Amino acid sequence: MKSLSELTVFPLCLGGNVFGWTADRTASFAILDAYAEAGGNFIDTADMYCRWVPGNSGGESEAIIGEWMAVRGNRDRMVIATKVGILAARKGLSFRTIRAAAEDSLRRLRTDYIDLYFAHEDDLDTPQEETMSAFDSLVREGKVRVLGASNFSAARLASALAVSDREGLARYAVLQQHYNLVERAYEGELRVVVQREGLASLPYFGLAQGFLTGKYRAGANVDSPRAAVAAAYLVTEQGRKTLQALETVADRRQVEMAAVALAWLAARPTVVAPIASARIPDQLKPLLTAVGLRLSAEEVRLLDEASC
Repeated sequence: MKSLSELTVFPLCLGGNVFGWTADRTASFAILDAYAEAGGNFIDTADMYCRWVPGNSGGESEAIIGEWMAVRGNRDRMVIATKVGILAARKGLSFRTIRAAAEDSLRRLRTDYIDLYFAHEDDLDTPQEETMSAFDSLVREGKVRVLGASNFSAARLASALAVSDREGLARYAVLQQHYNLVERAYEGELRVVVQREGLASLPYFGLAQGFLTGKYRAGANVDSPRAAVAAAYLVTEQGRKTLQALETVADRRQVEMAAVALAWLAARPTVVAPIASARIPDQLKPLLTAVGLRLSAEEVRLLDEASC
């Protein structure tokens, strides 16, 4: 387990974006059960998951997770992260929107508190004082334990933290950002802010939408709604070199490439737990393998050089 502000979390966060999308209720319960049985306690979702599915309105993932916790009676053992700011009906980070969205999420999750509540994306139209005041009120009422920011620039994250410090408001303790072996922009100014301000990070798309599992190869036909996006990495020299390096390390360690990719990410500065999702329980196995995998300095160097 690792410390995330006042939370104690499993070093692999289970992504809930597939629940209500590529995983129906039955499959979602099976994945959640397998993760919990392996010792996992950290689940990431959002109020807008899975709005993109025809017939959905958003909140489907939260509802499945909430039902699962109610049926299993394990709410007190789980750490739940959810988000506000993108769902069309709850767009932005105004005081009123945050308060209403939080109540919606609490209801769907069948709980009276959210462990980690994220601003899903920045809102340039709402003063940060208003946004942080809304989040602060939820923390003071015990409805939220820890605050996080997702998809923020370095400047805006630093500004929000300064507002909280100046006004005596609860501050962001966690950043969720796009980061993996083939997407390394985080390693610049944004990571500097996170390190300087003592935040933790939870990278999403840790497997580059499946590309770093190695299943996307020249001529391969992968049945996945993410196939087109993931396969785009294959046409780049960086993508091809990264896969080759991953395969070398994976063969040496006798593990799957996904485990190596996540182990590399978990060992990066500021990272507490990568986020990764699975559509079926079998896909969890390499993700869980990553938890106990420690790469050597030479293996890290090989991956770093291939992916830069």
